[in-house]
Amino acid sequence: MNKINQRGGKMATSVKTAISLHKNLFDQVSELANEMSVSRSRLFALAVEDFIKKNENRKLLEKINAAYGDHPDDEEKYVLNAMKKKYKKNIEREEW
Repeated sequence: MNKINQRGGKMATSVKTAISLHKNLFDQVSELANEMSVSRSRLFALAVEDFIKKNENRKLLEKINAAYGDHPDDEEKYVLNAMKKKYKKNIEREEW
């Protein structure tokens, strides 16, 4: 069930989770959270949100590259070659 914030809007439901980290990484997280004046939980949430956004951007870039990175198929090559030949004939007929 969603909670209602003070302004009357719905807040997202929080879910607790447990993760295991190497001690060195845990210490670095604790230090950074302290420097940023946020809880470790908030720091993890920020990090995951950032990771998800970067992953979505990577997927979008892959789709864009796939759309613009294709090469002409055989039919497109045939049409392009025919156009080049026609263009060449037209140019040869032109008086300079």
